[in-house]
Amino acid sequence: MSNNSRPNVLMIVVDHWSAALLGAAGHKVIRTPTLDALSRNGVRFTNCYSECPVCIPARRSLMTGTTPRTHGDRVYSATMPMPDVPTLAQTFRDAGYQAYAVGKLHVYPQRNRIGFDDVILAEEGRYQFGVVDDYQIWLAEQGYAGKEFLHGMGNNTYYARPWHLPEECHATNWAAKEMARMIKRKDPTRPAFYCISYCHPHPPLVPLQCYLDMYQNEEIDGPYYGDWADDPVYPMQALRLKGDAIYSERDILDARKAFYAQCTHIDHQIRVLIGTLREEGLLDNTIILFTADHGDMLGNHGMVAKRVFYESSANIPLIISGMPLAEYSGTVDDRLVCLADVMPTLLDLCNIDIPDTVDGISAFSSEKREMLYGEIGEGDLATRMVHDGRYKLIYYPTGNYVQLFDLEADPLELHNIAELEEFSRIRARLTEFLISNLYKGDEKWAVNGVLTGLPNKEAVFTPDFNLSGQRGYHFPPPV
Repeated sequence: MSNNSRPNVLMIVVDHWSAALLGAAGHKVIRTPTLDALSRNGVRFTNCYSECPVCIPARRSLMTGTTPRTHGDRVYSATMPMPDVPTLAQTFRDAGYQAYAVGKLHVYPQRNRIGFDDVILAEEGRYQFGVVDDYQIWLAEQGYAGKEFLHGMGNNTYYARPWHLPEECHATNWAAKEMARMIKRKDPTRPAFYCISYCHPHPPLVPLQCYLDMYQNEEIDGPYYGDWADDPVYPMQALRLKGDAIYSERDILDARKAFYAQCTHIDHQIRVLIGTLREEGLLDNTIILFTADHGDMLGNHGMVAKRVFYESSANIPLIISGMPLAEYSGTVDDRLVCLADVMPTLLDLCNIDIPDTVDGISAFSSEKREMLYGEIGEGDLATRMVHDGRYKLIYYPTGNYVQLFDLEADPLELHNIAELEEFSRIRARLTEFLISNLYKGDEKWAVNGVLTGLPNKEAVFTPDFNLSGQRGYHFPPPV
């Protein structure tokens, strides 16, 4: 590392971006030149996982360095206050840093700064929690009050169309500009911790037309399906009813194209931030970290969105780059890491003491975890995961269904090898670790060290009259 023990930090967080969606990861279609450059000049961690792949729990892990077991949410608890532990931002501030955030925090109450000096907020139109965010206020000042969702695309659906307002009004452009302004306002006497949290590529799928045009002549890769995808297990089939049952093959290809376009848009806007750091004389002493809260299935195995532990949903990008880490340029690291590791990693790189409350491990320490435990949901849709760096076990208690994948031989998880005799010892070892981590009522899924689970159910399609939480015209704000 650089001899300067107090580097600046720019943490870039995106929403719904899978680790595979990078040119640096070998994707043949998506265009991510900026992130590829950061990878070449830094470290790309290939085995980074969202330990609870849904927005709020994932962000609690990111911002506190704790697992769901510690921070309290493994479901999606929209009105759960932050846990009473030191946050990433507050720990930087306690060490003398200035700390600022722009974009989506997804905490409650919404104006909770979770340790930042200030937050310029974008919360995707969640008026039900009592806040008109800064992006919406800015749109109103430009003459577009309440018009951000008049494109008609939903925040939880996979239909796509081009953005409907001027380019500068897109949430991606707004966030990058606000962060660039924040960088230019830096107190020169203190180091800075900056967090920009983009709302996209999370739906609505409304890329700028110019980015859609970039993919116009590309052959978009279609979804893939495991030979297990039709197995009649309730949680899995309930999730497929939100994918294959709704979207046609054409819908999914259009969604993937629009999704890639939104990724490339973000990638290019990151260049604006790097350029601003350079012109302000800060770039040579700034660590840049890029990650996501979770990924998106994008039709793979017949599913969309997140809430599952398949690679497209749970395996997320983690790139750490910048001049202070020049000695690591071009490194690809396959150690098991997770979102709870981001806080101790950044504190470690900045020579700041890591709070005792942190569960995570610095990705630059000599300590490496042998297994990672993941959990999402409670009740009928609960899912649990164990990963040892090569083999991944996924467990659905409803139906007592076990999947085992060899990610080295089968990175797309096309073949469930859980019932094959030659993998029985691996299954037993991962199962033992899973059972040892069960808590808060999950213990009943195992009897005498054997998983017994819960009875299976039949997944039934139910009407969706609110179109998965479709937004409308937001002026005046809904009450």
